[in-house]
Amino acid sequence: MGSSSLLSPWLSWKRMVGIFFLPFILSGFGPRFKQEENLVIGKAHPPQPRFNWSHLTPLELKNRSVGLGTESTGQGNPHFTLEGHKFLIFGGSIHYFRVPREYWRDRLLKLKACGLNTVTTYVPWNLHEPERGKFDFSGNLDLEAFVLMASEIGLWVILRPGPYICSEIDLGGLPSWLLQDPRLLLRTTNKGFMEAVEKYFDHLIPRVIPLQYRQGGPVIAMQVENEYGSFNKDKKYMPYLRKLATINLQKLHRNIFNQLHKVQRDKPLLIMEYWVGWFDRWGDKHHVMDAKEIERTVSEFIKYEISFNVYMFHGGTNFGFLNGATYFGKHTGVVTSYDYDAVLTEAGDYTEKYFKLQKLFGSFSAIPLPRVPKLTPKAAYSPVRPSLYLPLWDALAYLNEPVRSHQPINMENLPINNGSGQSYGFVLYEKSICSGGRLCAHAHDMAQVFLDETMIGILNENNQNLHIPELRVCRYLRILVENQGRVNFSWQIQNERKGITGSVSISNSSLEGFTIYSLEMKRSFFERLRSATWRPVPDSHPGPAFYRGTLRAGPSPKDTFLSLRNWNYGFVFINGRNLGRYWNIGPQKTLYLPGAWLHPEDNEVIVFEKMLSGSDIESTDKPML
Repeated sequence: MGSSSLLSPWLSWKRMVGIFFLPFILSGFGPRFKQEENLVIGKAHPPQPRFNWSHLTPLELKNRSVGLGTESTGQGNPHFTLEGHKFLIFGGSIHYFRVPREYWRDRLLKLKACGLNTVTTYVPWNLHEPERGKFDFSGNLDLEAFVLMASEIGLWVILRPGPYICSEIDLGGLPSWLLQDPRLLLRTTNKGFMEAVEKYFDHLIPRVIPLQYRQGGPVIAMQVENEYGSFNKDKKYMPYLRKLATINLQKLHRNIFNQLHKVQRDKPLLIMEYWVGWFDRWGDKHHVMDAKEIERTVSEFIKYEISFNVYMFHGGTNFGFLNGATYFGKHTGVVTSYDYDAVLTEAGDYTEKYFKLQKLFGSFSAIPLPRVPKLTPKAAYSPVRPSLYLPLWDALAYLNEPVRSHQPINMENLPINNGSGQSYGFVLYEKSICSGGRLCAHAHDMAQVFLDETMIGILNENNQNLHIPELRVCRYLRILVENQGRVNFSWQIQNERKGITGSVSISNSSLEGFTIYSLEMKRSFFERLRSATWRPVPDSHPGPAFYRGTLRAGPSPKDTFLSLRNWNYGFVFINGRNLGRYWNIGPQKTLYLPGAWLHPEDNEVIVFEKMLSGSDIESTDKPML
């Protein structure tokens, strides 16, 4: 438990009793470090006796009064203790919201069988409070069920609830409705932001309290905020974390530990994110890291009694519109897969890293590691050829009532969702025009511009102007804008409003009187689409449209990977579930389809293609990332 003197004044007493901290957080993206000897003050211990923590598991440890502590005897390195017993945290990250609930147990059992004793997870505020004051902890967002399942399996839990989590998800896990007020400053002591955080924590922490160690639960620590050292816009924001210590890195280097030792001379080391891979971005290359290097580094951690957390042990998937983006002079979206070149693949399969780490941990364990769970079976199904299609323009009647506005309204400020605006998807702006000229509009992130149903160009952050030819008759100007993922890192998060931001003009004459359609692509929308009049699919169709077909999975559906090789850009929905974005620029070439989301026999497949239709949707039993 953190002492009250370390707590920010905006934390109410209701939440103080539920918050306990890891050592001082040293934030930021660590450089790629080179291994060196003598990296910790003092010498490495002689070869360790084998670890036997069988009595230090959530189910075995009944008498609890001390919790996670630290000890420094003056000999060797400081270390963590659990109920007074020496304890090293061997952790691995799994994000429950990126893994189908049906597979939580499988992934956690594989983490335990690898030899790890702790699972860490972020808690995404934006998913748990999608509308202001409306909380969702159901289904795949059932945090308590995930934590209790980890406890049942014999794993300790470290929670990382934010409010900001980064994690390569939209806006770093902050709700998009925070962007409605331009005066609200994210990740600062700004009154509006603090009030929103307080209300979120007032709801979250009572859920966490029964899960904490002294209440008989598996949660041994909780990290508040994330990587603030690389942000650091408000020195008052995190003073209560000044005595704690975690670092993010990829390789060992003496200097980083010497610096950390100066900050906290008598505290153990915990590497909260040991990166064993990296995420991918659209148009970039697929990232991989060498398994032997991972094995060597983890061996050094154990040798020097350094606690650590593998990020990611299992990455999972950015299903739907979950992905974030980066901005280094250019907005670039994170791909749908969060495979991360992790210890387990996106679909939960074993890797060379897994077996090397399992062998390493097994060599230090005094008791045999649990048996490795069987692989989740995979299948390749017959290709799906969509037989029906529905142009976007025909689908507008099945959306919710459009917004009519004098000026364009950005996505977050649309008067929908009980005043919380729109978080994800597309917005269509429609306006009748009777003359051409130079169109000027600030659209984020990508906009297709149409005259009636014919596309005439693209707008994005680098192209805010477009020539509209002279018109003989009045026509509809339609601007379809897609949120391709809000930036999840840096001060750029403050400027991540989507849709059209500002006025729209033709030849410097401002346009007024817009009809605005919100295309959030929720399941309720696809249910309404079933009553639409779908047409037979033509040989080829340019422009945005929905395509419907049937995937026949047989009596026992299995995991598979969908390939849309001759399609261009869009999203795939299976039985109303959004699998995520595909894009022919790569690097990702397949979408993971969990067998748990398939029905026996027939399954509805709907593709929303933005540019130009393809033909078959193929499946394979192996991913192409």
